[in-house]
Amino acid sequence: MTAIVPFTPHHTEKVIGLILPIQQIEFGLAISLADQSDLLDIAAVYQRGTGNFWVALDGDDVVGTLAMLDIGNRQGAVRKMFVHASRRGATRGVARSLLETLTAWCVDRDVRELYLGTTAPMHAAHHFYARNGFDEIAPSELPERFPVMAVDTKFYRRTVTRTDLPGYR
Repeated sequence: MTAIVPFTPHHTEKVIGLILPIQQIEFGLAISLADQSDLLDIAAVYQRGTGNFWVALDGDDVVGTLAMLDIGNRQGAVRKMFVHASRRGATRGVARSLLETLTAWCVDRDVRELYLGTTAPMHAAHHFYARNGFDEIAPSELPERFPVMAVDTKFYRRTVTRTDLPGYR
């Protein structure tokens, strides 16, 4: 059983150990830890304002991550959505559980819009976002405070409402 919990500093090494191989080996992105210093101070970067960072745990193993950066104006930037290859897919539900955790967090904190950027090679991610209420948008539609990463070429937006919560009637 996978548990979704807020990041604590003792997760740092395992978070890095999950994210870097996915970026570098699976997707061939020329991105290093030095290029993403946010991973070295997750609490200071993400866990402020309405932002947070979650890890999906199987025992002590980090098998997934998802972050939201508070960009003001009741908006958040979704970042660091990664799931270990062995835990991907609808039947495993790790990505879905991470997104549901984020959605509930946003509803509780009155965050009304989510934005994200991703790379062209991440086709499964594009389908996942589309199936989960994200609409592709042009870069010109991003909020001014959205942090565009150099590798991002596709952008998405999702409106968050209470009806997005699992079990809402």
